[in-house]
Amino acid sequence: MMPFARYFCIFINVGLGEGSALPVGVPVPWPSATPPTGWLKCNGAAFSAEEYPELAKAYPTNKLPDLRGEFIRGWDDGRGVDSGRTLLTNQEHAVISHNHGIPTKVGSVTNIPYGIEQVISDETIFSSAKTVGVDYWSNSERVFTYTTGGRNGAESVSSPDASSLIKETRPRNLAFAYIVRAA
Repeated sequence: MMPFARYFCIFINVGLGEGSALPVGVPVPWPSATPPTGWLKCNGAAFSAEEYPELAKAYPTNKLPDLRGEFIRGWDDGRGVDSGRTLLTNQEHAVISHNHGIPTKVGSVTNIPYGIEQVISDETIFSSAKTVGVDYWSNSERVFTYTTGGRNGAESVSSPDASSLIKETRPRNLAFAYIVRAA
């Protein structure tokens, strides 16, 4: 068993204070708005290479990354998942192209998935095109083109660009401030 003093020494050296085992320039999530001594917020601010020479080696532009409201993504490094990216580059949001179907049903159709509620009579179901639907986030009208493929009621739905329905796509998350060891 490791003696307490040695265990405690290892614990202290991995920490955030003087003698930290974390290299200068490593971003770390921090649960407070104020970073500890020797650390800076990752807020896009410029810094002095003379004051922080080791930090300037990690960030040669002498500017900290701005990680406010951002997720860190692992660099592709030739894997092909996110090709063409270089280290320390930003990337805008994106939503993969996709479709949402609606069930095939001859006759009345109600409570279609994804919040669209519309009653379509037997006569309407066989027309070549109808506009139905509401935006279920705000209950404002959205244009969904409803087309049928004949008596069996096969249909397709085309809708506006999915990214226009909400302002972002994001996973569940917990907000932390990112800080970087400066010295």
